[in-house]
Amino acid sequence: MLKKNIEEMFRRFHQRDPEPQGELDYVNVYTLLVAVVLSAQATDIGVNKATKKLFAVADSPEKMVALGLEGITEHVRTIGLYRNKAKNLLALSVRLIEFYNSQVPENREDLESLAGVGRKTANVVLNLYFGHATIAVDTHIFRLSNRLKLAPSKNVVETERKLELAIPAKYKRHSHHWLILHGRYICKARKPLCAECLIADLCKSHDKID
Repeated sequence: MLKKNIEEMFRRFHQRDPEPQGELDYVNVYTLLVAVVLSAQATDIGVNKATKKLFAVADSPEKMVALGLEGITEHVRTIGLYRNKAKNLLALSVRLIEFYNSQVPENREDLESLAGVGRKTANVVLNLYFGHATIAVDTHIFRLSNRLKLAPSKNVVETERKLELAIPAKYKRHSHHWLILHGRYICKARKPLCAECLIADLCKSHDKID
């Protein structure tokens, strides 16, 4: 995609929604971290249903540990891969208590030292809560980056690197939210809603539906 078209695309995204929000529910940075860990291979809607009751009783590492593995498992059993995720929540909570004074760290390396936290999860937390201009590449962003020729690549790490270079600095802070929401609701994998697309005139994709 041409540089001028990338600039125009994000200008339109910003004009329509200057402060996009993630769709996961949370009450503090710890619950955000938990929600993002649970969201892997699961829908935000499904995660929100489970965490509503979970966060009512466990909104801190200490409270999560107090629930114990069985208690955590019971709260997240409606979410995909729940057994492994329950183990990760317990382990990351213990590590936060033992190594970080129960505080969620504000850097990627420390975040990725926590159970169940990879680069994407770390980027989401850094962006959403701490305000870093990180780009968390999920399936939607990976698809759009290739479909729109915005940052064509074969893996998510390369996609992130190319997006960092392609997206204008003034739009980078909210860029991954705009792309995720666009991919989730408009530029869908199988049947993109091109007639409703804000950037249809800028799109040269073979998947485009006239």
